[in-house]
Amino acid sequence: MSQVLRGLFCGALLCLSACSSTTFTSTWKAPDAQRVDPTGKSIAALVISGDKKRRRDAEVYLTHELVIRGARGVASYTLLGFEPLSVDAARARFKEAGVEGVVIMRVVGHEHTEIVDPGGFSGSAYTTFGSYYQSYGMELSYSTGSVQTDTVVSIETLIYSLKQDKLLWAGTSRTSNPEGVQSLIAEVADAVSSQVVREGLVAR
Repeated sequence: MSQVLRGLFCGALLCLSACSSTTFTSTWKAPDAQRVDPTGKSIAALVISGDKKRRRDAEVYLTHELVIRGARGVASYTLLGFEPLSVDAARARFKEAGVEGVVIMRVVGHEHTEIVDPGGFSGSAYTTFGSYYQSYGMELSYSTGSVQTDTVVSIETLIYSLKQDKLLWAGTSRTSNPEGVQSLIAEVADAVSSQVVREGLVAR
């Protein structure tokens, strides 16, 4: 657990916005995983981050996403605190709280791409006085240019059963231009929810 809690959620969540989209680059489901119904079950939300505030905020958002899907969401920081714990100590605290499963999210990639429009004149060619005059008066325009930053955040999501002590599902997703932490968590949660239903792990 100590290694897990030292992961970095970092500045990948402070992104510029446009319209967002989440897609999966890979998913995996345990071959023997039985369909589960999260309704009424206590499920912990654990976001891997070395930044306490970002971890807390993200776990609160993820907990909310679990609750609106029928589970009894629990933010892991409320049970584990922010200091590294041994696996046995963490498992004991989850068990004492009645937690049956854990959903883990961790940032595994963060890419910035700048698209530069240098600006300049546009319109008809300057080849003759007539074409220039017509372009200047009727068609020629000037752009001062612009810079657009596209941000892509890759998230690893893991779903564990504590009762079985096994990984049930794993997926890596890419989200383009999330508006912030809450938007990112909500988008990934929506995508994961749809995917696990599609793959038959969670009851619709």
